Amino acid sequence: MFKSRAKYALGQVVRHRKHPFRGVVFDVDAMFSNTDEWYEAIPEESRPVKEQPFYHLLAENDQSYYVAYVSEQNLIADYSGEPVDHPDLPEFFGEFDDGHYPLFVQMN
Repeated sequence: MFKSRAKYALGQVVRHRKHPFRGVVFDVDAMFSNTDEWYEAIPEESRPVKEQPFYHLLAENDQSYYVAYVSEQNLIADYSGEPVDHPDLPEFFGEFDDGHYPLFVQMN
């Protein structure tokens, strides 16, 4: 079944259901839009279906900061109230406020 509406919004803090990381949504693909090589690298028993939203996250764990690409089925909302410390956040968003990051729009 194809789900066309994203559950999570830009600037929302989310966490992975299975892996110990969390991040801020900075882009959403209505369905899988990465490479076949990336998809095939996921163990078959863990591969998410492609016909769902996939999220680009400014992610962090205890060791590092990175960009993650995660299916909607593998995310849950983060209600910790704690900000994410990813160094690229100021390029996309304003200051952390009430559990989310407001989109930073630069006018030319």
